[in-house]
Amino acid sequence: MQVYLPIAEVSVNALMLLGLGGLVGVLSGMFGVGGGFLLTPLLFFIGIPPSVAVATGANQIVASSFSGVLAHLKRKTVDFRMGGVLLAGGIVGATLGVMLFNYLKTMGQVDLLVRLFYVVFLGVIGALMFVESLRALRKSRRGGPPTRKKHNWVHGLPLKMRFRTSGLYISVIPPVLVGLSVGVLAAIMGVGGGFIMVPAMIYLLGMPTKVVIGTSLFQIIFVAAFTTVLHASTNYTVDVMLAVLLILGGVVGAQFGTIIGTRMKAEQLRILLASMVLLVCGKLALELLLRPAELYNITAVGSH
Repeated sequence: MQVYLPIAEVSVNALMLLGLGGLVGVLSGMFGVGGGFLLTPLLFFIGIPPSVAVATGANQIVASSFSGVLAHLKRKTVDFRMGGVLLAGGIVGATLGVMLFNYLKTMGQVDLLVRLFYVVFLGVIGALMFVESLRALRKSRRGGPPTRKKHNWVHGLPLKMRFRTSGLYISVIPPVLVGLSVGVLAAIMGVGGGFIMVPAMIYLLGMPTKVVIGTSLFQIIFVAAFTTVLHASTNYTVDVMLAVLLILGGVVGAQFGTIIGTRMKAEQLRILLASMVLLVCGKLALELLLRPAELYNITAVGSH
């Protein structure tokens, strides 16, 4: 069942796109990530141009994250105050990221740099998460009580605010900076930024894992939506047909992912997420190193 994507200018299997959206939705509900770190590279693999994959992937993230948040709202595991602080930084970061994306596009280097961004960020974050998750998993199997940092250098910063749902009283500066960096990544890489935000919220801010997932999804909704609007109005790279198929699969998948996530231990969730990040990183790195089937690509000057 082939469908033609007018903006991407390629024909793809509609059922495959529904499946990709569903897979990303499951990850969104399980881990509290938008799923763009997996979706965007997968779109690369099936022939979608990186600029279209980035802009349209952000669109799908909105739907899967919203579906996941609805499930977490029922369990009261969303810290709205923390989400608002993260969102303030995320909006600024997304604006800066789209400006940088547009500059790279005019230089003709956006496709290569998007892939390089993925390899570097996924490799570093995935390795750090995997090592820490293995350590936490071994500790839990030995029967020791799970530990969560209560005090670190973050707690000594000024401009403190109380986050009751998370049980924290910390400075707003680190959450704003985390949101800012995630906003930049959302614009350049077409991700929700959960693969960076979730570890930062757990290990840097000291938030409980169950609250982190719902709060991360809440922030991702608005940052990804804002990023999509900016890309659509400045780059014209949002493919509506592609977005609709991915959204349909993502909304359904997120509900199943949330159910799975609530039945697993926090350490198991983190090590699964780290493994997924490293697998995608390895695939992207191989594609950059191996000789491509087509050495040259001819496109019309000024085409979107």
